[in-house]
Amino acid sequence: MPSLPQPRRTPRQARSQALVEAILEATARILAERGYAGTNTNLVAERAGVSVGSVYQYFPNKDSLITALHERHAAQMYAVIDSVLANSQPRTLRAHIAAMVQALLAAHRVEPELHRVLEKEFPFFDAPKDQSPADNSIQQRVRALLEQHRDEIAPRNRDLATWVVLQTLDSLVHAAVIDAPQQFAAGAVERAIVEVLMGYLSGAAR
Repeated sequence: MPSLPQPRRTPRQARSQALVEAILEATARILAERGYAGTNTNLVAERAGVSVGSVYQYFPNKDSLITALHERHAAQMYAVIDSVLANSQPRTLRAHIAAMVQALLAAHRVEPELHRVLEKEFPFFDAPKDQSPADNSIQQRVRALLEQHRDEIAPRNRDLATWVVLQTLDSLVHAAVIDAPQQFAAGAVERAIVEVLMGYLSGAAR
């Protein structure tokens, strides 16, 4: 597999981080509106209110921008999961799973068109999960949750269980937002996702 196009450099200071965020936000808006063919670095610079040179300082081409958007999305999802699981109140495993499903659905519904473009048109710009810092953080967070509730779950291999939970979450959340089933209420879909995950973890299917 060819290597993914990468940014030229990583912003370190708050000012440069804000610049990169503005560039990525502009890219996201243009991609959602115009698709890949209608996106270019000149348009991104104009929408972000920066010079083309500022864009090229961090991103050599629009493909590297799309790769960065995928990682940005993964980082946003990690922030959502981390916020839910960091809740200090005593909670059951079901409550944690339900809160994660609810929060991830809400996060994806903020920019559904962008998610649709990224997942359907440009999945090949998404780094393998073991090469994504944000995806690795998500995996560790969910693995820790299952370890915390190890006496309540049926799967003994908690590494495998973590993979199954994350793959199921990813597939069903994207399906619920990107290909939203109009015949079902959003709340019913959300509850069904929770039941699928809890059925696997509790061993109810057996």
